[in-house]
Amino acid sequence: MNLEQLMYVKEIIETKSMSIAAQNLHITQSAISQSIALLEKELGIQLFRRSRFGTVPTEEGKKIIRKMLEVLQKTDELKEEIQSITSSFTGELKIATSPSIFMTFLIKALAGFKNDFPQIKVEIAEMEKKEVIVRVERGEVDLGLIFLFQPDDQLPAQITFHSFQYESTFNVIVPRDSALALSKELQLADIRDYPIVIYERGYIVHLFKELEKQYGSVNIILRTQNSEVVKRAVSEGLGVSIVSSLMLKDDPYLESGRIAAIPLTGYPLNFRVTPGGIYVKGRNQHRLVRKFLEYVEI
Repeated sequence: MNLEQLMYVKEIIETKSMSIAAQNLHITQSAISQSIALLEKELGIQLFRRSRFGTVPTEEGKKIIRKMLEVLQKTDELKEEIQSITSSFTGELKIATSPSIFMTFLIKALAGFKNDFPQIKVEIAEMEKKEVIVRVERGEVDLGLIFLFQPDDQLPAQITFHSFQYESTFNVIVPRDSALALSKELQLADIRDYPIVIYERGYIVHLFKELEKQYGSVNIILRTQNSEVVKRAVSEGLGVSIVSSLMLKDDPYLESGRIAAIPLTGYPLNFRVTPGGIYVKGRNQHRLVRKFLEYVEI
């Protein structure tokens, strides 16, 4: 058993495919297959089997693979610790992020990172999610920050998704003196008769289309791609809106009581929203990307 084989096992677990794992690791499928076969022969058990769900671990294999991944993780931690001692991080880190949603905690992460690594030049650009994915795939940026709406969203095979430990939901924001502010939760139907301020980004646009599909046209008083304008308009009593919970993190409008946020529930919120970072393994700034992601998690 060697570290190379452990890396093969980890990639197969993540991709559930021998062929995709081989592609991600830039080796032939026969090479990875032979290496796993030799490992299974050495251990005396079958680690994987093919099924309609892809290449998955056997019941015997699950226990062994868990230990293998622990060894690999500790090895990676040891390598990073050695690298951090013997050499400093250098170069430039280019980041693309979905608008506004991530700026609530990205700025804090960036401040901590720059404090520890002032020699690194960091460049951040806001753009729509589709463009973020394309830029990462092409290698034009090192790291992308997006929401995945699972199970609908799919990423290119070579892109790795690192999920963040942040919960994201949707909230209806209303003026503090609105009758809706007393509600414990709301559904789309509850706001159909109110003036609407639309934050024209991502899935929120889809939510309002669903509202119009079910109940006909709604009274849209303002459309904007600026999240601050949305919250300011609601605080002034112009209407109500829907925003991500991450957009309300440490928000002065909410903390001062100028607006109230009520959880949005019911159809069509039948999906899981997962924020995370995307990158391609093995590229020049891979180690720097992983280090920056640690600051986002903090």
